[in-house]
Amino acid sequence: MAEEPVAEGPRELAEGVEIRDAREEELDELLPLMRAYCDFYESTPTDEGILNMARTLINEPSQGAVFIARQDGRANGFATLDWKWSMLNGARVGYLEDLFVDPEARGHGTADALIRICADRSRERGMGGMAWLTAPDNQRAQKVYNRTGAESDTYVEYYLEL
Repeated sequence: MAEEPVAEGPRELAEGVEIRDAREEELDELLPLMRAYCDFYESTPTDEGILNMARTLINEPSQGAVFIARQDGRANGFATLDWKWSMLNGARVGYLEDLFVDPEARGHGTADALIRICADRSRERGMGGMAWLTAPDNQRAQKVYNRTGAESDTYVEYYLEL
């Protein structure tokens, strides 16, 4: 399959696409998208773990947020956002944990709009910035992120399983 072109500048949201806070009753519809995201990164958390995280972020705004993208009445993307302290920024920052748009729904500005709503929510909570990461080989995502005005760095992430 040929790679789809990625716009140079931020895309405007296509007509009929809605981006907003997710509701708990939408989790059954979001779970397949969340699972597809995990599959892309070759991660196998339990459905229970995914749903517990999402419920917490939906029901406890002090912990973060889950945003849903819908088009033609169907969920086709999501983003999860939480907050963390950053010594290097001397403040709390928004952390875009996860972002996924159904491959069939890409190219309509959905990823750009999900990033914008995450940045807006971080700004509303008084945070001076937002951070996220992606896999080094996820070139498509990097093109989307580069056009937002965000800057990448060269840190290497580590994870210690407990």
